[in-house]
Amino acid sequence: MKDNIERTNPFFEPYNTPHNTAPFDRIRMEDYEEAMLEGIRRDDEQIEKIINNPAKPTFDNTIISVDDEKDKDGYYDLLGRVSTVFFNLLSAETNDEMDALAQKMSPILTKHANDIRLNERLFERVKYVHQHHRKLTPEEKMLLDNCYDGFVRSGALLDANGKERLRQLTEEASMLSLQFSQNLLKENKAFTLHITDESQLDGLPDTAREAAALAAKEQEIDGWVFTLDYPSYSPFMTYSTQRELRRQLYMAKNTECIHDNSENNIEICKRLINLRRELAQLLGHKTYADYVLKHRMAGNVRSVYKLLNELISAYKPTAIKEIEAIEKMARKMEGKDFQLQPWDFSFYSHKLQLAKYNIDAEMLRPYFELSKVIDGVFGLANRLYGITFKENKDIPVYHPDVKAYEVYDKDGSYLAVFYADFHPRKGKQGGAWMTEYQGQWKERVDQKKPFGPDNVKNVRPHVSVVMNLTKPTEEKPALLTLGEVETFLHEFGHSLHGMFANTRFESLSGTNVWWDFVELPSQFMENFSIEKEFLRTFAFHYQTGEPLPDELIDRIVKSRNFNVAYACLRQVSFGLLDMAYYTKKDEFTDDIISFEKKAWEKAMVLPQLPDTCMTVQFSHIMAGGYAAGYYSYKWAEVLDADAFSVFKKHGIFDKKTADSFRENILSKGGTENPMTLYKRFKGGEPTIDALLKRNGIKRQAK
Repeated sequence: MKDNIERTNPFFEPYNTPHNTAPFDRIRMEDYEEAMLEGIRRDDEQIEKIINNPAKPTFDNTIISVDDEKDKDGYYDLLGRVSTVFFNLLSAETNDEMDALAQKMSPILTKHANDIRLNERLFERVKYVHQHHRKLTPEEKMLLDNCYDGFVRSGALLDANGKERLRQLTEEASMLSLQFSQNLLKENKAFTLHITDESQLDGLPDTAREAAALAAKEQEIDGWVFTLDYPSYSPFMTYSTQRELRRQLYMAKNTECIHDNSENNIEICKRLINLRRELAQLLGHKTYADYVLKHRMAGNVRSVYKLLNELISAYKPTAIKEIEAIEKMARKMEGKDFQLQPWDFSFYSHKLQLAKYNIDAEMLRPYFELSKVIDGVFGLANRLYGITFKENKDIPVYHPDVKAYEVYDKDGSYLAVFYADFHPRKGKQGGAWMTEYQGQWKERVDQKKPFGPDNVKNVRPHVSVVMNLTKPTEEKPALLTLGEVETFLHEFGHSLHGMFANTRFESLSGTNVWWDFVELPSQFMENFSIEKEFLRTFAFHYQTGEPLPDELIDRIVKSRNFNVAYACLRQVSFGLLDMAYYTKKDEFTDDIISFEKKAWEKAMVLPQLPDTCMTVQFSHIMAGGYAAGYYSYKWAEVLDADAFSVFKKHGIFDKKTADSFRENILSKGGTENPMTLYKRFKGGEPTIDALLKRNGIKRQAK
């Protein structure tokens, strides 16, 4: 009882944790709503001060005050502080209570954001500064332009009726996006394939069997349990000889959220597509894609389709040959009348890979023990940039799976906090992502003195990577596939973008860049996964300590482009689907499933099943910020191949090249146009040639 009387909401006071990290161990469920509501009140108070300031609007008293509400009259950005923790955990460690609170608070938070962006008096001050301002640094000018454009893109120029309609659209879209994600998580976790007959495990490697046995034990049932989480699903589809069980698992995965139940996402998707179309048209754009692409490197719909069509032209002939080779292998094993189905693809593809290269994921697992992979990835960052990682168990974490590290720069100074959350669990979304619990910015030490080199504190970031990698079992430590190593490298690349951030304003730091640029640092890091010099630093057998044999590394390199064209077209198909939805000029009334089949047909090389659907589980474009932006992965792949060619030319660990990449790409955030930053690193614009060369694809003669 005494604790309840004396206890203060931890969001309301200094954290008193190492590096001011979030006090996960002290946060209670009831703290979130209280802190969010108080944060809204403080925001409103701050906005009133700005708009009632009798002084003429200036960059300092208006733009900085709108962008950055930290340390104003002793307040920090309370709403940002609590929202960051809450919504990060909503993806990584949620429960029914958090889901319910998200449903309750999302419309309140959306209304609050609209109240700020649609505040006419506030916009008048911003508009005045945009037209009349002192000489600004390039970073200050970028902040001003972003601030002004942010108001315009949020409806500041609309009339009263338009503003009211925009409020309705954004509030409904916010709720539906949240519902979409919650439905998908529930559907994903609801399905299990429970096997009690050991003969039905035929073909599965020991790692898959042991993980399934552990999953069954955790559910307190006999036998083996397989789920739709990637570390369980993928090995089953690749190795199981039980075609009917593969079909069951495939259909479960590919029919999520189209069943006749409360988790059906079909109408939600339709509504989201129409809400975004209407919002874009309300703001003067023909389509939602036109609205989005105004702030992307691609610039317009035409450029996106040009890239996607170029890739189809370059890769489809090879992809067709890849499928034919897999079909030939399947018929060689099963008979000439065998019809390859989508649930057969991974199984027979694996058989062909074995036949051609004598290599598969299971051969490599013993050499990719998680703790050694961590050492390898950290060692790579050290070799490239001189940074070091030190685990600090005094930093609170939100789950025992999570490890927290202090990161130190090459001169020994503190650089960042890095959280790593590796394994799937009940309350965690699928996939992998990087996020932040605190961004980077520079603030004045003495608020009464001007900002400058002698009056600045560089507030360092707290970044996190969240993944769903293979778990340890009772018999073995966590042994990863090469694909999982690539996933780790990918998310770690995002985290370096966050950790190296060195900008004045938090809204321009780290990964706050244009969406088709943000994947460059992450996809760039994946290139190291098959480099012999890198693999030799950490790939040792978890039992014998023997290094990964050169001969096996050579096979990895030779097999690198196995099915590369099929994989490319798969990504292109997702980009086509995304663009098909968000280039609609009229109300979307089509049947989602049949529309999907037609939208990506040009990139398809496998038969499509009539009763499966990707759209209803396509979080990226429905709830994850990639609407009209999924092409970004392929756009950034052109950049990453081009950038890595510079490293290959000078040596993959070349310090001078790495320093240039850090200085020109990783540390600058969104302070300049991304093409300007890229050309400063590379010396010119990127071309598709490096990607085609890396993938062993020749341009088709025109």
